[in-house]
Amino acid sequence: MSKKGKVLVAMSGGIDSTVTALMLNAEGYEVVGITMKTWDYAASGGSKKETGCCNVDSFNDARQAAVEHGFAHYILDIREEFGDFVIENFVDEYLAGRTPNPCVLCNTHIKWRALLKRADALGCEFIATGHYAKIRQHDNGRFVVSKAIDDTKDQSYVLWGLQQDLLSRTLLPLGPYRKTEIRQMAHDFGYPELAKKNESYEICFVPDNDYRGFLKRKVEGLEEKVAGGNFIDKNGKILGTHKGYPFYTIGQRKGLDITFGKPVFVTRIDPDNNTVTLGDEEDLEQNEMTVGKINLVKYDAITPGMEAVTKIRYKDKGTLSNLFPIVETGHALSLRSTGHALSVETRHALSVRFYENAKGIAPGQSAVFYEGDDVIGGGIIQWGKLP
Repeated sequence: MSKKGKVLVAMSGGIDSTVTALMLNAEGYEVVGITMKTWDYAASGGSKKETGCCNVDSFNDARQAAVEHGFAHYILDIREEFGDFVIENFVDEYLAGRTPNPCVLCNTHIKWRALLKRADALGCEFIATGHYAKIRQHDNGRFVVSKAIDDTKDQSYVLWGLQQDLLSRTLLPLGPYRKTEIRQMAHDFGYPELAKKNESYEICFVPDNDYRGFLKRKVEGLEEKVAGGNFIDKNGKILGTHKGYPFYTIGQRKGLDITFGKPVFVTRIDPDNNTVTLGDEEDLEQNEMTVGKINLVKYDAITPGMEAVTKIRYKDKGTLSNLFPIVETGHALSLRSTGHALSVETRHALSVRFYENAKGIAPGQSAVFYEGDDVIGGGIIQWGKLP
């Protein structure tokens, strides 16, 4: 029995997760590798060859590394639970005129829970992944996600939804390292080809990066149902017709098939009326938004006016803001004016007020709140300014 403990490592077959497993093994942990089958790309009818974490080559690469270093490896089929939850949410969000972030949803509700369940069954104290982020225990006793050393690879943004029971048992060994160092480790462990392996940045179930085609294949007759809607300006004037509101995203400029002699951008999507509002780049700027489905990480409460740097997308540098708790009153939302904090037990939503305008706030995307390098918490963007 290892003095360090037993850890279940999610191994996709790529460089980051493989080095994670080999690093922990070398440090003296009793490692068990597990590769999760989340999706059969062939079932989606896409035109591109299956790539990324869900193909046979990746499974074999993960298993080979485990065998060569003397630790167990399993393949876990979670296609049913992944598909029922992540895929349906992905489709539903686009049909609701929002832009989903399936990787966040998968991490929060599927992958980590699936890992923890199997870790318990296998007697593992810890779970580990190849994400570039850090976890530590704060002075207040809570476990905190922090940014990785390598800001070009930092993935703390996609981990905001992990709750305390998951964070308390998660190891993220890559957080203190830069990607160049991880590539060198792959060489040092005897896997020079792995160090050169291409990384996949697509959504795993849309590896051809054509979400529109995916929606058309998943929803029978979708094109016919939504075709012929109107492009309008912010005053409601009809500018032309579009192909259907689910096929557009906030901030989109290319692929609109309509010209005005100047760049125009999608600024609003109205699924009820099948309209897509176009405007100038400055029309994408807003100084306030509402964020729901809050998960608090660093603190167990948000006090009214708490200052934070808020990121509204993965590559966003973040904008300084103040956070104001919102409570539900019947079917409406109202700012909490009593001075009470938003706590873990009463989390509903936050109004985020930016010091400077934020550009391209997209309902459905994640908003993540930072204090320095630490994740205070996060949630799902509901809308821009309060209606």
